[in-house]
Parts: sequence; C-alpha cells; structure tokens
Amino acid sequence: MPKPSLPVPFIIAIDGPAAAGKGTLAQKLSAHYHLPHLDTGLTYRLAAQHMLARRLPLDNAAAAVNIAKELDFTAMNKQALADDAIGMAASKIAVMPALRQIMAARQRQFAESGAGAVLDGRDIGTVVCPQAQVKLFIIADTAARARRRCEEMLARGRPADYPAVLTALQERDARDTGRASAPLKPAADAHLLDTTKLSIEEAFRAACKLVDAAGAA
Repeated sequence: MPKPSLPVPFIIAIDGPAAAGKGTLAQKLSAHYHLPHLDTGLTYRLAAQHMLARRLPLDNAAAAVNIAKELDFTAMNKQALADDAIGMAASKIAVMPALRQIMAARQRQFAESGAGAVLDGRDIGTVVCPQAQVKLFIIADTAARARRRCEEMLARGRPADYPAVLTALQERDARDTGRASAPLKPAADAHLLDTTKLSIEEAFRAACKLVDAAGAA
C-alpha cells in the first residue's frame, strides 16, 4: 500500500477500550506513514513504575505529578512495563486529575513536535489532541476483546483465565467510562471502527482510507 504525503504536522488520535486493537493499529499506522508513535497508556505505567521503585504511596498526587514532569517517553520498555503490579498501580494513579493534566500536556507536546504523530489511548481525541486531523475510536465486543487478551497472555507464556480476563475488562471499562476526569468516550468527530469481526489487516486498510482522505483534504 503506497504511503501518500500528508500535511505537516499530521496527528492521528486513536482511542478505545482495552484489547480493542488500537495499539496494534497505531503501530502499523505509525510505520506506514512514518510518524512517531506514543502509547499513552504506557506513560502512566512508566509513572507507576517510578512510584513503585521509590516506594511512594500511590495516593500521593503531588509525587505522581513531579515524577510525570521528568519522565522520558522515548525510554519506555514495553515488556518491563507489562508487569501486572505496574498495571495495577497505573490504574490507581491514572484517575488523579492533576496527573492527567500534566500527562496530557506532555503527550500533546510529543504530538505537536516534528511531522506529527500517532497517539493511542483513551482521551486522545477528546483531551490530549482535540485538533488531530484524524480521530479513530476503536471498539470490539467484550467477549472478542477477552479472547484477544487471553491469546496475548498465552503468547507471552502466561496462564490465561478467560472468565477472569472478561471480568477484569468489564471492570476496567466501567472505571474508564465512569471517571470524572477525561472519561473514555469518542470525540464528536471521531470515526468509529468496530474490529470485532475484522482482522488487523482489514482494520488497518479501513483506517488508512480515513487517513488518506483526511490527508487529501
């Protein structure tokens, strides 16, 4: 698939619930359009990793904000940050409005530097980059997302309990959509992409059509 030229800077914002496929799609779009990629969920895991390493209380918003100001987004080890303890800690600090504010500012700075970027998360199109040229909101039914998450876990050599994974996703969805600060929801001008019955290549081609159309416009 040829890569068309895009205006500069060009920002692609991808939001959606866990295991809907937004991370894989973001990586493919990043490679295809030669734009840097930022997984904003990892930035919260990175902050949580620092909090745990320094034995700081996870309810200390001031400490979390100070850590967020010094994080290096270019030095994130996805494998190390996949640790369950870090994920649990990240979900606790991610609800802090003060932390979300500083994180959004830093993520926005990343997006607006250079040629643009592909960012994926849960509040990119609504809070971090409301000016993005393309906004995608990726969804899939919960059962499909639970199966995908189990497949990911098994591929990493970890045990996967489907009922437990399904329950965890449902609880995560409730937290993400119900939080007071930057809840998970599609931007008014976001393109909804349901990946329940799509392969990653099919989802990628559908997303490229939307990006190409916006670039041509």
